[in-house]
Amino acid sequence: MGEDNTKSERYRRIFEVVRRIPKGRVATYGQVADLAGLPRHARLVGYALNSLKAGARLPWHRVVGSPGRISLPEGSESHYEQRARLAMEGVEVDVDGRLSLRRHQWRPRSR
Repeated sequence: MGEDNTKSERYRRIFEVVRRIPKGRVATYGQVADLAGLPRHARLVGYALNSLKAGARLPWHRVVGSPGRISLPEGSESHYEQRARLAMEGVEVDVDGRLSLRRHQWRPRSR
């Protein structure tokens, strides 16, 4: 039971950070983990986002891999959906699923 509470608390913190990513900006999995107070837990961010139900209102599409690339398998429905959502927000993604972190990465102000 304690482990489930810890997991749900970690997921809650991750989702809280993802909700803050503005339109037209992206954050890396590692960046989200750091901002959630979970340094070196980038994979946990992926697991948390993968746990979302279809139709979830969280802007999961704004989270990308550290080299500035869509991490979802190329050719998958999710990959195309992420690509389309980012394009609708003005984030340019090349044919290989790469984007410019220099141009599009979210840089939140310190609290």
